[in-house]
Amino acid sequence: MKRRVLLVSPPESYRIQPYVRAAHSLGLEINLASQGEWAVSSPYSAGIDVPLHDHEAALAVLVELATNQPFDAVIGTDDSTLELAAKLAEQTGLQQNLPSAVRIARRKDLSRNCLQQAGVQVPEFTVIKVTANKPVDDSCIGFPCVVKPLALSGSRGVIRADSRTSLQQGLQRSLRIVSEEYDIYEKSHLLIEQFIPGREFAIEGMLSEGHLDVLAMFDKPDPLDGPYFEETFYISPARITENERKLVVETVQKSCAAYGLITGPVHAECRLNERGAWLIELAARTIGGLCSRLLSFGTGYSLEELVLANAIGLALPKQVNSGAAGVLMLPIKEAGVLRRVEGVLNAEKIPYIDDIEISLREGYKVYPLPEGASYLGFVFSTAPDADTVEDALRDADRQINSVIAPFWPVLDGKKEASA
Repeated sequence: MKRRVLLVSPPESYRIQPYVRAAHSLGLEINLASQGEWAVSSPYSAGIDVPLHDHEAALAVLVELATNQPFDAVIGTDDSTLELAAKLAEQTGLQQNLPSAVRIARRKDLSRNCLQQAGVQVPEFTVIKVTANKPVDDSCIGFPCVVKPLALSGSRGVIRADSRTSLQQGLQRSLRIVSEEYDIYEKSHLLIEQFIPGREFAIEGMLSEGHLDVLAMFDKPDPLDGPYFEETFYISPARITENERKLVVETVQKSCAAYGLITGPVHAECRLNERGAWLIELAARTIGGLCSRLLSFGTGYSLEELVLANAIGLALPKQVNSGAAGVLMLPIKEAGVLRRVEGVLNAEKIPYIDDIEISLREGYKVYPLPEGASYLGFVFSTAPDADTVEDALRDADRQINSVIAPFWPVLDGKKEASA
């Protein structure tokens, strides 16, 4: 009999299909709990329609289903469904992180408090209530500082401020971005924290019984100094000394323990400077976008296969590949309507470029950060070393250009048009 896994995922998640393919590859039966009548994602998965933002109602459906047809594992794919998946696992006796642990990982205010109490170095921070068009007391944090929503990801709503004027503007702009959140507290409160300069690194890891296994470490060669924090390059292996690597891994491991995370995937971002390692973000999920493809080069398995195997206790034979890999996340540079993407064929001819995937199609409305929530596409490279990977990706970046028609206001002011 096939082992059964339940995915809990928002209907728009790009993580669904990779998980479905991974389950099929491992011979697992997979069910998808999502919201809406189109909750069936493929011939390989059965869909269950549940109200994702009403945990009590969703759990009533899912616990009954698990009682009649038990699951071997339950996985929340995205930040917004991690806590529901953890609650279901807790009620059905499956191994998972506690709901309190994943809630801490999702909420920046709770995580900063938790790390501070655990003795992990964190930026100076405060949480304030923000009201539309009303100035707030900005005397509590020096400059430069960073405004952050409490529970968004992908740098949405994250804005650097270097003065009182830019801070007040950043708070109002971020407030508009979180206005559609479901949680009343999360849509009215924002985090302000000290800006931490330094080189930034990302870790993709897997927790098993509290131990962190580092699957990959990436460096980000472009500085992320704001005012918006648009990621571009991820290169692995990270160009970092062994002592620096140990410091970053120790910081992430200590942070996981402070949150109470014991199992499953971890994506973390750290900065290094003369004062040591600083945890910037830590999420109890896989890396965003299509960047998880990089893990296939380093391990021989997709990241989703590794997550599913870990969840059901399946040991996969380790594979080690030499060389380097990287991804360029193509940013959206202006708001408007995407008309076309030029230069892709030329970029594909560049040595060491493996694949280019344009995620958005002509006619889509696009928005840059801090309002935007997506990238134009992804460029992948593998090469003998990290420097060659970076050079290839930069060459590809110079070839690719997006043509975006600006929005034009309609006379009644209620709609947008495009040229």
